[in-house]
Amino acid sequence: MKNVCWPYFDPEFDTLPERINGPTCRVCIDNESMEDCTIVKVDSLNKQGLLLEVVQILTDLNLSISKSYISCDAGWFMDGKFLFFSLSFYESEQMFPISSHGVLFFFFCFFLVAVFHVKDENSHKLTDQKVINSIQQAIGTTKGPDNSAKTRSYADSLLKSDNSGEHTAIEMTGTDRPGLFSEISAALADLHCNVVEAHAWSHNARLACIAYISDQSTDSPIEDPHRLATIEEHLSTVLRAATAPLITSWAHTLQQEVKTSATITTNVERRLHQLLLSVKDYDWTSESISKRRKSNEEWRKITVRIESCDQKGYSIVSIECKDRPRLMFDTVCTLTDMQYVIFHASISSKGDNAFQEYFIRHVNGYALNSENDKQRVVKCLEAAIERRVCEGVRLELCANNRVGLLSDITRVLRENGLNVVRADIATQGEKAINAFYVKDISGKDVDMEMVESMKKEIGSIVLRVKNETSPPSTPQITRSRFSFSDMLKSQIERLSHNFIAIRH
Repeated sequence: MKNVCWPYFDPEFDTLPERINGPTCRVCIDNESMEDCTIVKVDSLNKQGLLLEVVQILTDLNLSISKSYISCDAGWFMDGKFLFFSLSFYESEQMFPISSHGVLFFFFCFFLVAVFHVKDENSHKLTDQKVINSIQQAIGTTKGPDNSAKTRSYADSLLKSDNSGEHTAIEMTGTDRPGLFSEISAALADLHCNVVEAHAWSHNARLACIAYISDQSTDSPIEDPHRLATIEEHLSTVLRAATAPLITSWAHTLQQEVKTSATITTNVERRLHQLLLSVKDYDWTSESISKRRKSNEEWRKITVRIESCDQKGYSIVSIECKDRPRLMFDTVCTLTDMQYVIFHASISSKGDNAFQEYFIRHVNGYALNSENDKQRVVKCLEAAIERRVCEGVRLELCANNRVGLLSDITRVLRENGLNVVRADIATQGEKAINAFYVKDISGKDVDMEMVESMKKEIGSIVLRVKNETSPPSTPQITRSRFSFSDMLKSQIERLSHNFIAIRH
C-alpha cells in the first residue's frame, strides 16, 4: 500500500495576521484635526473590493470625499509618510531572503490603510452622532469575505431606502431612444405592476434601468414564474422596438436584455455601472463623437492618462475632471469591476477641479502593457465619469402614491417633448418621490414656460424645477497636486543617503 502525503497547514495560520497586526479592522473618526472636514481613518486587513465597499459606505451616507490617501502595499502610509520597515523591504530586498511572493509579502500586501477627508451634504463637518456610529459599524463589518450585504444594511437602515428584499427586481439594458423610459413605465402599468423604486441611466444611446415592482392588487413580490416570463417578454419587446432612423450598425448587434430576480445583492449604482459597461457604452461611433464634442463644454472635459511605473510594476492612472459628488465611487467602482487591484491612490480637489491618481495592477498581477488595454481603461473611466453628469433640467416631483402614477408623469413629459435621460424613483410611506433629468427631444434648451404649464396638466403634484444647464467655464487653476509618484522620488532621494551598507 502506497503512502499518501498531504501538505500540512497550521490551523492557526489564518489568524496569524490578526495576532501580529491587531484587530482586522480599525476605524477612527477624527473631528479635531481639521477645521472644515472630518477625517475618517481605516486600518484593515485587505481583500479585493474592500476599498470600494468603504467608499460606497461613505457615499451611501451622502458624504463628499474632498481628499483621500490609500495604500494597501505598505509602501506609503497616511499623510504621505513612509514606514521605514516597508521602505527597507522595497528598496533593499537583499535584507530579506524571502521573495516578494513569499510570506513577508502576504502580511504587507494584504493590509489596507485609508484616510478620507469627508463633509456632509451641506459641506460641513460631521456632527450627527448617528452618522458617525453608522460609519464605524458599517466599515467594521467589511473585514469578512461575505459581508457586503451586512455593510449595506447599516446605510440602508439609516437612509431607509432599501426595497430589494420586499419586491421583485427587474434589470433592463438596451438601445436608448426618446420616450423609452415612458414606454417602460406604461408597459409595467399594463402588466398590473406597481413600481416601488426605479433607477435609470442613459449614456451614449444606451439605457440601463433597475426597477423594484410589486403586484398591483396585493403589493407583494411577484413570484409566479409564468407571469415573470410574460413581464420579461413584454419589456423585451418594448426595448427592441427602436424606430428605423435611430438604428445604427452597432445597435443591431446590441443585445436588449430583461432579467427578473427576487433580489439584487449588488449596490444599485454599482449595478447600473456594470449594466452600462456590459453594453459597451464606452464605445463611441463617429456620429456620437461629433455630438459629444458639440455638447461638451470646457468645464466637462475629462483627462485620463496611463503611465507605467516599471520600478514597482504598477500602471499609474491619472484623472483630471470637474469635481462632483460620488466621483471617487464611480472611478473605484469601474476599476474594481474591470478586475484591477488598487494598491495606492491619492484623491484631491480644489475649487471645481478634481485630481485622482491610482496605482493599479490586474488581478493576474500584471500591469497594463498593451495599448489596447490602456485605451479600454481610459474609455471606461471616461464613461463612468460621464454617466452621472446630466445637462438639462432636474424635475423633483412629490405626490400621493397610486397605481400608474409613474406612467402618467412620464407620459406627460413625453407628450411635451421632454426626454428622460436619468430617473430616480422612490416611495416613502404614502408618498412618491420622483426625480427626473430631462432634455428637449429636439436638442434645444428646455422651455421653462412649458415646464411651468405642465404643473396644471400633471395635477395635484408638488413640482420643483432645478436648471442644471452647464455653467460658464471657469479659468484653469494652476495648483500643486499631491502625487504618489512625485512623493516616491523625493522620499527615495532623501532617505537613500541614510542607508548604511551591510557587510556580509
